Amino acid sequence: MAATETPPPPSPALPGTPGAAVATVAVGADVRAERAARARIAAAELTARDVAGVVVGWVDNAGICRVKTVPVRQLEHAAAWGVGAAPCFDVFLVDDSITDSTWIGGPVGDLRLVPDLDRLVPLAAQPGWAWAPGDRITQDGHVHPGCSRQFARRMCDAAADRGFALRAGFEVEWIAARAGSADGAPEVPTDGPAYGMTRVVECSDYLRDILQALDAQGLTVLQLHPEYTPGQFEVSVAAEDPVGAADSAVLVRQTVRGVSARHGLRVSFAPVATPGTVGNGGHLHLSLWRDGVNLMHGGDGRYGLTSVGEAFLAGIVAALPALTAVGAPSAASYLRLVPSHWAGAYRCWGLENREAAVRLITGSTGERESGANAEVKCFDAAANPYLAMGAVIAAGLDGVERGSVLPLETTANPAETGAERLPASLPEAVAEFDRSAVLSAAFGPELHAAFAAVRRAEAALFATSTPEEIVAATRWRY
Repeated sequence: MAATETPPPPSPALPGTPGAAVATVAVGADVRAERAARARIAAAELTARDVAGVVVGWVDNAGICRVKTVPVRQLEHAAAWGVGAAPCFDVFLVDDSITDSTWIGGPVGDLRLVPDLDRLVPLAAQPGWAWAPGDRITQDGHVHPGCSRQFARRMCDAAADRGFALRAGFEVEWIAARAGSADGAPEVPTDGPAYGMTRVVECSDYLRDILQALDAQGLTVLQLHPEYTPGQFEVSVAAEDPVGAADSAVLVRQTVRGVSARHGLRVSFAPVATPGTVGNGGHLHLSLWRDGVNLMHGGDGRYGLTSVGEAFLAGIVAALPALTAVGAPSAASYLRLVPSHWAGAYRCWGLENREAAVRLITGSTGERESGANAEVKCFDAAANPYLAMGAVIAAGLDGVERGSVLPLETTANPAETGAERLPASLPEAVAEFDRSAVLSAAFGPELHAAFAAVRRAEAALFATSTPEEIVAATRWRY
């Protein structure tokens, strides 16, 4: 989480509240012309840098990054009119099988995937390629109700309508393994101890190239370090607006994957890469701001929380069981989400409590005005970051609307205090998601039904699988 970055005041936004109808204003000719003009300039710049193709990506409800690519010379048309991408992708499962939902699914229909030129960037680890996140719209130019990126933006608009802005960022953890690793336990490239300098020495060139690639792509790295599990590393980048933070989480992962391939490595961002070990988290950090002031600091509440900041966090804590389905959406997630693994397996909060699902971080004296934030620890990298971000914002705003108050703080290991466990399996989490009026209203019927259908189908897919079989089936999918 950025410690010194102050957000601009909220900019004017389209009307939006949790549960509001998805925008239905069609993209007009003037918008298409503006996109085409910008794309012509961008294409010329990419061509001058020997870029041949552009990857346009989105994340589906299984948490998989899906893509279409276009030659640079087709970028102008793609920016104006989009690239075809069927709505059935909303009901793909982690193994690429396909389920169905009430409104989305089946072989009929098409969408347009439109690259966001504001995030277009040459890929430093993949010479000749550039990347941009895509928004999905209908053939008539309307926002697709199943577009997760637009869902996150809609929740940001809902916050802006209330005078709020947010700063956010994801931690990205992964296991590096030799490219020839068999389907068993990954063969890691370093035997160094957890958090040890040995890992940095043994993987020095690899880690340097990751830092350089991220920097070349305009991402501000806060830290890169060895993590707990053998072959595990973590990188954090500076906080930004929520949609930008989700974009950056995707770009960081693509960059790590690209650098790894050039070093003869493959990577796993899966919740668990080896059964029984500490898994890969996808912790979400966020702070709530109003008029340039961080509402996580400077108040009369506990640890300097303002009443609004506390209500926002209280809404998140209240919704944690349902949020677990969004932030820990894989059957493998529940092999990671276990007590005493710093995974946040309990529905509680605490100051710097790494076993609580919500960890309050005040920052050091002198930087709290900018650095105070909260970390949602029960999330992992199987999550679609746009859905995770939007769902947490919706829950927080519900807390603000209700004037919610945080429960008693958990000041010790919650396993020893009788704290409530979060769902311990995917079916339990999906049931909580189905019961959540807050998330149902925020997602809207189409997205809610499609997401729940994927979660139920994956629960059924792995219903009789052993932990070893679940890990083997998901290890290299994320």
